[in-house]
Amino acid sequence: MAVVLRLRRTGRKNLPCFRIIATDSRFPRDGRLLETLGLYDPLRKDPLTRVQIERGITARVKKPIDRGVRTARTKTRARRDALAAAREKAKAARLFESRKRRRAAKKAAAASGEKKAE
Repeated sequence: MAVVLRLRRTGRKNLPCFRIIATDSRFPRDGRLLETLGLYDPLRKDPLTRVQIERGITARVKKPIDRGVRTARTKTRARRDALAAAREKAKAARLFESRKRRRAAKKAAAASGEKKAE
């Protein structure tokens, strides 16, 4: 995660005011933020009061959430797995039957060939 400092626009039309924020570089300009650091008012006459820093930048890193291993299956997942197993079983049965028919056809052809040869 790349942290960047940005100006988040506030105020109204023709009277801009910006908040100085720290945010992830993937977030939009006025989107989610990590921390508000200060204020920038470009319309103030005194250049010393245009920028007001309320807070310094501190290192704040989120720890990854330990979700553990999911052992319980949802009903949808269990149903999907059961359907897939049933399809595999049906496919194996069709394959077995087709092989059985082919073997029987070969035996029949071989038996009829022997009878013609006699």
